[in-house]
Amino acid sequence: MENLVIVESPAKAKTIEKILGKDYTVRSSFGHIRDLAKKNLGIDIEHGFTPQYEVSPDKKKVVADLKSASDKAAVVWLASDEDREGEAIAWHLKETLALDPSRTRRIVFHEITKDAILNAIKTPRDVDMNLVMAQQARRVLDRLVGFELSPSLWKKIKPSLSAGRVQSVALRLIVEREREINAFDSKPYFRVEGVFVPEKLKGGRSSANKVIGVLDRRFDSQQEAEAFLESCRGCVFTVGSVEKKEVSKCPAPPFTTSSLQQEAARKCGFSVSQTMSIAQHLYESGLITYMRTDSTTLSKLAIGAAKSWITDNLGAQYHKARQYKTGVKGAQEAHEAIRPTYIANTEIEGTAAEKKLYSLIWKRTVASQMADARLEKTDITVVGDRIKEHFDVTGSTVLFDGFLKLYMESSDDDAPSGDEERMLPPLAVGDLMLRDTITAMQKYTVHPPRYSEASLVKKMEELGIGRPSTYAPTISTLHQRGYILRQDRKGEERTVTVLTLKGDDIARSGKKETTGSEKGRLCPQDIGVMVTDFLEKAFPSIMDYGFTARVETDFDKVAAGKLVWNKIVADFYRPFHEKVEETISESAPVKTRKVLGTDPATGKTVIARMGRYGSVVQIGEDDDPQKRITGLDKGMLIESVTLEDALRLFVLPRTLGEIDGKEVTCSKGKFGPYVKYDGKFVSLKKGMNPYTITLEEARKLISDHEEQQKNRNIKAFPEADIEVLNGRFGPYIKHSGANYKIPKGTDPGTLTLEQCREIIEKSKKK
Repeated sequence: MENLVIVESPAKAKTIEKILGKDYTVRSSFGHIRDLAKKNLGIDIEHGFTPQYEVSPDKKKVVADLKSASDKAAVVWLASDEDREGEAIAWHLKETLALDPSRTRRIVFHEITKDAILNAIKTPRDVDMNLVMAQQARRVLDRLVGFELSPSLWKKIKPSLSAGRVQSVALRLIVEREREINAFDSKPYFRVEGVFVPEKLKGGRSSANKVIGVLDRRFDSQQEAEAFLESCRGCVFTVGSVEKKEVSKCPAPPFTTSSLQQEAARKCGFSVSQTMSIAQHLYESGLITYMRTDSTTLSKLAIGAAKSWITDNLGAQYHKARQYKTGVKGAQEAHEAIRPTYIANTEIEGTAAEKKLYSLIWKRTVASQMADARLEKTDITVVGDRIKEHFDVTGSTVLFDGFLKLYMESSDDDAPSGDEERMLPPLAVGDLMLRDTITAMQKYTVHPPRYSEASLVKKMEELGIGRPSTYAPTISTLHQRGYILRQDRKGEERTVTVLTLKGDDIARSGKKETTGSEKGRLCPQDIGVMVTDFLEKAFPSIMDYGFTARVETDFDKVAAGKLVWNKIVADFYRPFHEKVEETISESAPVKTRKVLGTDPATGKTVIARMGRYGSVVQIGEDDDPQKRITGLDKGMLIESVTLEDALRLFVLPRTLGEIDGKEVTCSKGKFGPYVKYDGKFVSLKKGMNPYTITLEEARKLISDHEEQQKNRNIKAFPEADIEVLNGRFGPYIKHSGANYKIPKGTDPGTLTLEQCREIIEKSKKK
């Protein structure tokens, strides 16, 4: 073998092999081939925190195959990714395979294209030990924190819990936001909006001639709002001021990891880990540049390619070359923004999700090289001769669309105000304005929003917590540990007061409005709150945002060769270890328990507490043999649950009525709420409320379930314990408690026993 190229993923290997041809054999290491030993911490603390690495059992065959191939190769090319993690993989391969330095080359490229790879082969380098040591410092520090903190959590809170350096701080952000929301006191106010028609246009009262303004003052009470409307009755309104100005709007810079995660969440509805998984596949297929980066720089080649596409397709007036500077401190993971490898490729083959994400990356990249949009913004005030306040009117006209022709960045709060793009009739100072209606509507102040995955990433980036490679795994870990929950909230329906002045009459009416609804927001679970409170009290430095950010900066200094990695670890470890030992020696475990009040029906105490399997509420003291216990609903927290909330939970099981003389009940179980009828259990559909479901809704649910069950059985071979069934994701074979996928193009209704056995055997071999 002449040349052996080793990369970290099979998909990347496949793409590179196509590019390099027959003179190169490309193999995958399937990620890291070794890690810190699981036994005895895996770190020799007494000898400079020396890591003790071992090849994991599932990688022994991979290592043996790579060793055999590398021994036969004339040159071994280590082509793992160009960030710290990739550099560490290259070093571990070099060490574990005992590669001869004279015939080993390290190559890096930011995109999987022929030019980039051939250029990397022409300019090989050695493994960058500064980057390796920076990765090693992170790995060792994180192992020490996890290994030492976790026993504290087991002893003080609950077995099997774990903590991490970055995850614990991210969790603190979510818990603090929840507490802000719980402490928030929503207050009512009245917002006043006026609709006017210029006197010179009174002949045509079309919507185009109407001018809508918002009063520059809010009123705290209905009395104040009514008094204001009274004063507007005989008021003469005129235009107080007209201000026109031309404004320019610049395009957003090309994507970094963080901004891609945020925009993909807003525009495509992807979770952070979903975005990274799709981006990884696009990168490994050679369609985009490396997806872990905090740089907004574009290569000269990309800037030139964008210019060609813009001038050829939109015209030279739409082009403006730009080079963005990275705004993130210590940006180091890669040297270019995320962009398409070939800007001429406006579309790609792939799944719907891949096409969506590629299109987003393509538009953002090209838009960043387009001309500013020019808008004329008009600000008008409408004043009255009997009022001190005035109405603000805003409108804008697009003079030149520029980059807006292709792409506009979204924001976390995309609720349109309705003002920005409103076209206004020509008006001058002193113009008489005829009052159409003035409306005062009751509103409520709104609590700060819970974090979405994307807005949490944005906050972490602002605080300097973590790096592009750690955002997605951090959030995934919090989910897996059960510390947080991704949840939709319906919001609260309120009847608000609306006061409308039309002519000389003030009409009073009520209007239903839903406030506080949220989609896909991160809520802490009780166990996450307990862990945060304990860590904040016992280990304030670990939970300090500034400390966590400083550690990241120290890692950057190691990567730049300005700091020795084990000095960082030593400075951190000694005081931390002493604090751990002191905390474990303290005897009192953390208990979360809250007395909510008295049950009016029994006179017994109602308590919310942490139970063995999660948060519960109980009626009666712990030693009461007749105490009643039920679990809290998802998203409910012990610290914010009320007596009313708790008593409502004991309504279940509810008797809804009878169908054909048989009782129908609704209750909650391990897998969520359900209705029970004739010995059968039917799960409630998403959005159904077990506390309010009616008999008629339950009847339809049961009927749909029975219809589904009828269509479930396609075929059965009882003698072989084999069934062909219709499932949620299509037909499948069930045998001895296991499920087997039916190959595409096979008609499940024509399957014979032998064909079923053949499918089962093939699946088992796979």
